[in-house]
Amino acid sequence: MEWLWTIAELLVLVALILTLGLPLAVIIVAFRRRCSHISADDAHPIFEDPNSLKQVPSPSIFDPAEKYISLIIPAYNEEHRLPGALSETMNYLQQRAAKDKSFSYEVVIVDDGSVDGTKRVAFGFVRRYTIENVRVILLGRNHGKGEAIRRGMLHSRGELLLMLDADGATKINDLEKLENQIRREAKNELKLRDGVDSGSVSRISDIPIVAFGSRAHLEEKALATRKWYRNFLMKGFHAVVLLTAGRGIRDTQCGFKMFTRAAARKLFSNIRLKRWCFDVELVYLCKHFGIRMIEISVNWSEIPGSKVNPLSIPNMLWELCLVSIGYRTYMWKIST
Repeated sequence: MEWLWTIAELLVLVALILTLGLPLAVIIVAFRRRCSHISADDAHPIFEDPNSLKQVPSPSIFDPAEKYISLIIPAYNEEHRLPGALSETMNYLQQRAAKDKSFSYEVVIVDDGSVDGTKRVAFGFVRRYTIENVRVILLGRNHGKGEAIRRGMLHSRGELLLMLDADGATKINDLEKLENQIRREAKNELKLRDGVDSGSVSRISDIPIVAFGSRAHLEEKALATRKWYRNFLMKGFHAVVLLTAGRGIRDTQCGFKMFTRAAARKLFSNIRLKRWCFDVELVYLCKHFGIRMIEISVNWSEIPGSKVNPLSIPNMLWELCLVSIGYRTYMWKIST
């Protein structure tokens, strides 16, 4: 019987370590990340034209906009999925620019430390469409989707900024749904603010608004077709999100979101999470700043090759704990 007591004592010891150690670890990591949104890695990236080998100036989100819309695409080991999605995107943008001479755009591909041919594929599009329309940011090592999008946002030139996944799961022309709703909301805000109907795009971009693409209308079908662990992950994640950021957005994780320049400036100069749960932090920050949030249904299809797997669950829970501790203890200061 003595060995049973030994096992019981070990189990109690492990339980105590987990009970005391995990909260302490969360507090320590949250404290270390209090200034991670202004790290030394944020030095302006160097954009080089692969055709002329000349460097071009690196923009900042705090500069005046130079384009109507920027599309930010995070890419990690996406040499196989990126070409098809990016070709479809460029075709759409070129067709729209041909119809509307005032429509200007850029695509910013953020290579998040890929070890395959993603960099080669991305620069192939720069050569084809010129550095004025397609740019690549190389992060060197893998940081996570949230950090890749943050870097892309901070160095984009658009009045409107759209983040979208490299797999093309959402049809690119759905950006018009988000764009049109943002414009309607901004015009209403301008009427209330100024008492006049202003259609100026530059003024609209100064109204902080975020449009969240949503797959919530597809939930019932998704439950029937998606792998069991992704359903489990989704349901559990939604429950924890409610506890962390509260109500407001049903589908925080859809990778199709549009920001006015004013909103992106506030949000991405503060965001700290680097991987899967940065979307939840965006919701939290939107509520803090009083930024208008809109949720809009988009067409979406599941593309093979997703980076989400059962091992993502602990990382997601970890990041949600960091958000709660970081902001609620005021370790994470929010700059205005």
